[in-house]
Amino acid sequence: MIKVGYSTNIGIKRKKNEDAYYIIEDQKVYMVADGVGGNNSGEVASKTSVEFISKHLVDYPINVNWDESIIKGYFIEVIAKANQNLLEKASVTDINQGMATTLVLAYLFNEKCLIFNIGDSRAYYFHHGKLNQITEDHSFVNTLVKTGTITKEEGRLHPKKNIITRALGAEPKIEIDFFSINLEAEDLVILSTDGLHGEVGDNTIEDIVKEEKDMQRLCNRLVSIANLQGGSDNITVICLEYEGGI
Repeated sequence: MIKVGYSTNIGIKRKKNEDAYYIIEDQKVYMVADGVGGNNSGEVASKTSVEFISKHLVDYPINVNWDESIIKGYFIEVIAKANQNLLEKASVTDINQGMATTLVLAYLFNEKCLIFNIGDSRAYYFHHGKLNQITEDHSFVNTLVKTGTITKEEGRLHPKKNIITRALGAEPKIEIDFFSINLEAEDLVILSTDGLHGEVGDNTIEDIVKEEKDMQRLCNRLVSIANLQGGSDNITVICLEYEGGI
């Protein structure tokens, strides 16, 4: 069983919401995307990508007998197809040229969570009272953090924190990160756009997760604190609690 909560919010300072999310409960697939690009193209990029992947999952469902390596290949392939689809749409319409999007996708099966990521949207794992960041941000700022030029906290406040180094729609060939996590009862997986973690530090997120046991209320509280901290970007969060027995 899985308990699910989700929320998306325009934030305080943006005029439109370019985030998108998609949940396919019967297949245990959860996606969050953060679009980038001028005019309406960021919104188009994120929405187009999650809808393309979801349609593929409906048309070509995952076989319950597949092992992890086959499932990994399946998702890598469909995300690559979503990337090509985005490039084709961008080439047809001038207004959509240059559009791109982040993507973080979680698939739960057999007491495992498989994570696929490109860009700076994140997946977190809450296990035995500790919050851990699963994904690595594909961003200019994270490059500085990795080289020790700045700290992670300084990166959260950096003026160039929104510059991403990988995205769907950015290049014909993309590199997608993959993570596999073993799940235990009461573990949580959190997917978020940078509207959350760009405003709220990991320690604060962890404290809220410890306090709130209802997944929908947890999502609502995380969005609220991001807005209270400035709300400079759109905020989208999916919270999943694993209760065992998938």
